[in-house]
Amino acid sequence: MYIAGPLADLIRELEKLPTIGPKTAARLAYYLLSAKREDADALAAAIGSLKDRIRLCSRCFSLTEEDPCSICRDLQRDGSMLCVVGEAKDVYAIERTMSFRGRYHVLGGLISPMEGIGVDKLKVKELIERIKPESISEIIVATNPNAEGESTALYLARLLTPLGVNVTRLAYGLPIGGDLDYADEVTLARALEGRRTM
Repeated sequence: MYIAGPLADLIRELEKLPTIGPKTAARLAYYLLSAKREDADALAAAIGSLKDRIRLCSRCFSLTEEDPCSICRDLQRDGSMLCVVGEAKDVYAIERTMSFRGRYHVLGGLISPMEGIGVDKLKVKELIERIKPESISEIIVATNPNAEGESTALYLARLLTPLGVNVTRLAYGLPIGGDLDYADEVTLARALEGRRTM
């Protein structure tokens, strides 16, 4: 099947994005082809700006345009609470809840021997260096509930607890609106472990 060169190039590039298969890439490419020129130009400019202007915050290692980031500069936030996440996208996920008013620390990954990621490749040393100067009393470990996230959480708990800081972990459980009979055993077990007084 013949597809014009620039269109084929765009489809190939879109397929490189996570969760985008050939059909979705083609739909997106055809959509962009039919979109107004200004919309396509705005998308291209946004991608270029992203690569040119976004960098890591020197304090929390989240993504920012200004250093330090707006969260680190916000004096209304509780500086004694630090939420530790694996990736900068996790900060975005937690901020969407509008429930956490502390600060963050992005590790830059999770411990994964299979991928060659050890503690030395994560921002653990920088995390420890923040505890005393920032008077941090609680560290919430908000890593993914998978093997890498759990091993990273256990490592951090063992490392940080002796430093006199309260280390907590996100609770896991049942989604709102879910049915018990559809939940898997691990999720139900986590929900039971994370139960609280009513």
